[in-house]
Order: sequence, then C-alpha cells, then structure tokens
Amino acid sequence: MNTLYSALIAPMQRTRVDVFENIFLVFLGLGTLVGIVVVAYTLYNAYKYRDTGEPAGDDEDLPSVGELPTGGKGGKKLFLSFGISAVIVISLVIWTYGMLLYVEGPDEVQETTEVEVTGEGFAWFYEYENGIEASGTLRVPAGDRVWLQVTSGDVWHNFGIPDQRVKADAIPGEYDKTWFQADEPGKSEIECFELCGEYHTSMVGTLNVMSEDEYDQWMDNQLTMQFTMVDGNESRVTEGYELTLEHQENDSIEDRSFTAEEFDNGTIKITDIEQAGQYNVTIESTNGQFETVEDQFDMTGPVDESYTLEMNESESNASEANDGGEN
Repeated sequence: MNTLYSALIAPMQRTRVDVFENIFLVFLGLGTLVGIVVVAYTLYNAYKYRDTGEPAGDDEDLPSVGELPTGGKGGKKLFLSFGISAVIVISLVIWTYGMLLYVEGPDEVQETTEVEVTGEGFAWFYEYENGIEASGTLRVPAGDRVWLQVTSGDVWHNFGIPDQRVKADAIPGEYDKTWFQADEPGKSEIECFELCGEYHTSMVGTLNVMSEDEYDQWMDNQLTMQFTMVDGNESRVTEGYELTLEHQENDSIEDRSFTAEEFDNGTIKITDIEQAGQYNVTIESTNGQFETVEDQFDMTGPVDESYTLEMNESESNASEANDGGEN
C-alpha cells in the first residue's frame, strides 16, 4: 500500500519507465483492492444466506426462487456502490490521462540530446545533431533526455527499446518524434516491431547508455581530423604549405588554417572540431614550391586523410635545369 500511495501522490516523474511503472502499480493496486472487496462481499453473502435447513425468521427478507430480491434499503446500497465506482474510475482516467500527456510532451530540460533514427535495409542508422553518424549501436549520455526523430528509408518499420518503454513508427517520408531518459549506464536491445520483410528478426541494435565522461570522450573521438602531407615518394613533407578548412553548410563556423609549423613530422591531428558535415580542404604552398590541392569530404566520423603535394611545374623545371647544369 505504501508503494501505491507513493505512486498516486508522486509528482510527474523524469523518465518514461517511471511513468509507465507508476501507471502499472496504480492499476494493479486498485484492481487487487476491488477484487478483494468483491470476493469478500460475495463470500459474506454466500455465508449469510446459506441454507441451514432452518426456517427463516419473520424479519428476514430472503429472495425466493423466481422472484426479484426486494432488499437493498431502497436502492441506497446500489447508489452508493455505483457512486464510489464512478469516482474511482473518473479519477483514474484523469490521472492516467495526465501521466500520458507528460509522456507525449514532457517539460523541457537543459540537457538534451537529439538523434535522427532511420530504419533501412534491416538495420538502424543514427545521425546526431552535430552531424556524426553511427549504425547498429545508439550511444547516449546517462541523465540526458534523448529526443528521437524516427523515419524510414525504404518500408515501414517500428523502432522500439523495450527497456525504455519506447516505440515509434518509422515511415518513409514522415518523422515520428519520441523521447526517453536513462539515468544509469548500461546496455539495452533495440528491436523492430513491424513485420518489414525477410530479415525482420535480425533488425536489432544496441542502446549503450554511457556515463557523461565516457560519452564526451567517444564524441570527441568521432569529431577528430588527421591530415598527413607526403611527396611523390611517400616521404613526409614538413614545410612550405598551409592547410585551410571550410565548412560547406554552416557559415557561422569560421574557416581554420594550419601552417606547416603546426604539423608534427607532416601530420596534424585536430581534436577540437564541433560540427561534422561537408568540408572543403585547401592546401596552398607558402613558397610557391607545391601545386595547390583542393578536396571535399563528408565528415560523419573520424577523418584520416593523406595528401600528396606535387611540385610546382616551374619549380620542377628549375630543379631539372639545376640538375642538368650540375651534370
């Protein structure tokens, strides 16, 4: 009864699991209570009006076979039972509706994580708000409210995390928004609850709830770029160039430049990237020795690129001329 009382008077809980467990406990408790009352009252009347083989007294108003009972004190018992039942049912409906409204649109909190989920080819794909993409495993930080935008790239699916009480339709061309919040690190299974084809049963994934530090470290590893400069002989180039990064889609991200002095033996690792997506990279010679290199890449995870710096044609001709003069 203490658990039932706590569930009834508790304020709106933080997670979907809390909400649905409270609803279950309230229905279980009230159902058990009603069952006990009904069964007890039935047994009481069965005992009270049992056949003892003795004639009933004059003050007994016992029903006879084939006749309607005339007791009930003018219908007061019936009115009382219906009145109490109505109050309980209406109160339960209002309380449950309020809890479900909270599930549909919970109060906003400061810490949120947004992920777009796409079901396609009997697999789940995830794209985070910063552009990082993953498949199979959905990684989220513990304690954050995770908002999911669920869609499909081929046929109807249904994205579900049973342990988090999450289910959302994945329909091509449409988005179904839902959320969950896991307060403790751990792993759960992700399933498809829509019969979507031959390999429906293999359309599974993993929810990995990580501590905040572990999640930040994982995300930092995803937002990493590494560039290596080599010449035509695959030897490291350590001077005479500048690398510039430009984000194609977000003008608010300033262009970043790195000179050869910032490279370590021709390699630089950039770990303070904040936004993935489409990038332009330009490598220009600072002394006219190399040809300009221009490239584009789509950053959806860690980037590791190697660029070959070709000698400038005029520099190459001059070098050949010098070599010929020496010979």
